[in-house]
Amino acid sequence: MTALPFSSTPLSPALLDNLASLGYHSMTDIQAQTLPLILAGKDVIGQGKTGSGKTAAFALGLLHNLNVQRFRVQSLVVCPTRELADQVAVEIRKLARAIHNIKVLTLCGGAPMGPQIGSLEHGAHIVVGTPGRIEEHLRKGRLSLDEVNTFVLDEADRMLEMGFEQPLQYIVDHCPAVRQNLLFSATYPAKIEQLAQHVMHNPEKITVESTHDHATIEQYFYEVDDNAMRMQATQKLLLHFAPSAAVIFCNTKAQCQELCDSLRQCGFDCGALHGDLEQKDRDRTLVRFANQSMSVLVATDVAARGIDVDHVDMVINYHIAHDPEVHVHRIGRTGRAGNKGVACSLMSYKESHKVNALEDYLNTTVEPTDLPNDNVFGNPVKRAPMVTIQIDGGKKSKLRPGDILGALTAKDAVKGAQIGKIKVTAISAYVAVERKAANTALKVISEGKMKGRQFRARKLTK
Repeated sequence: MTALPFSSTPLSPALLDNLASLGYHSMTDIQAQTLPLILAGKDVIGQGKTGSGKTAAFALGLLHNLNVQRFRVQSLVVCPTRELADQVAVEIRKLARAIHNIKVLTLCGGAPMGPQIGSLEHGAHIVVGTPGRIEEHLRKGRLSLDEVNTFVLDEADRMLEMGFEQPLQYIVDHCPAVRQNLLFSATYPAKIEQLAQHVMHNPEKITVESTHDHATIEQYFYEVDDNAMRMQATQKLLLHFAPSAAVIFCNTKAQCQELCDSLRQCGFDCGALHGDLEQKDRDRTLVRFANQSMSVLVATDVAARGIDVDHVDMVINYHIAHDPEVHVHRIGRTGRAGNKGVACSLMSYKESHKVNALEDYLNTTVEPTDLPNDNVFGNPVKRAPMVTIQIDGGKKSKLRPGDILGALTAKDAVKGAQIGKIKVTAISAYVAVERKAANTALKVISEGKMKGRQFRARKLTK
């Protein structure tokens, strides 16, 4: 399929110019198939994998519908997790740079309520949030959806898995009956069909295959007898393949934390990502994995929807996924951006029914491979190349990435090439530094000054 330019759509010149400045010239498959329908005002169901460009498709649609002169909530985007909502809000703001005085507000659980109440009092054009927190603001009368013209459900499959049917129903009931509805999802289970029938009006359904070639992914299956063997097999595979960045998928939060704790004891730079963690711990884990100061991430499927990282070179399915579509979505986390990837799946006799379903879905036969032998336990653990330093100061302290970079490279204390990603949030900042320079960097920040004052700092190790 020939890539179509964004200029072939009726988007405003301002939006097109901004897209060009961002380097967005041609549409991805899902954008080319859904954006014309969205701009024509139709209800759309879009199914595509992570990284396919779904966010930009619906974001451009709601920006096209926006009347910036009317300071009311005109678009509502509902996401299953705070991490995903934050990503979506960042993307919308980026695409909206050419529109003056636009306000995008995030309303998510796990974040303080006070600042959200204050922001709602000042109003917004676009709200992005999680179902529970949006419902709470609606019940307290702080949020009005009376003028919403575009309603978006992003990663709808995960919202239903997490049990958000009731909050979603409450939110829909508070939206105008006449509106545009956009539903995007990586998988399309039966429950999504029921939701679509209830929420949408004669939707057009678009399904797009993964944007990367699964031929770049080497896939292996290994037989295990029990959970003790499963844990040992995971360690063997990490030592054998020595990935720079690996995501391990577990089916439950408890398995996730147990495996992470075990791998940490073995010396791996490992973190867990699941719903039982406090939001601040989830945020730190995502920052460390994205900036390469953590090499192994153990996650549940729901939590992993907040990961937007292209450098993953290995995926391990600790258990076979309940749904074959989820399996394909999991392994699609690796082999992205033209890179090679490895996907390893552990399976026991009790999971035969799931393996059979996977064989039917993929139209293939699963052939188990022998696990690496015990000699791999002599291999060194591959450490993450970077270390993250957290600084107790952020945007509220007027701290910017340039301040941190300048402080570290002043007097040649740390070379610029030794500094990785810098992320500044409202009250904290994170900088990735090469492992061998981490102690020096910590000393420079702790003992020096930025913005005329000292900031406390620490290395994040778990």
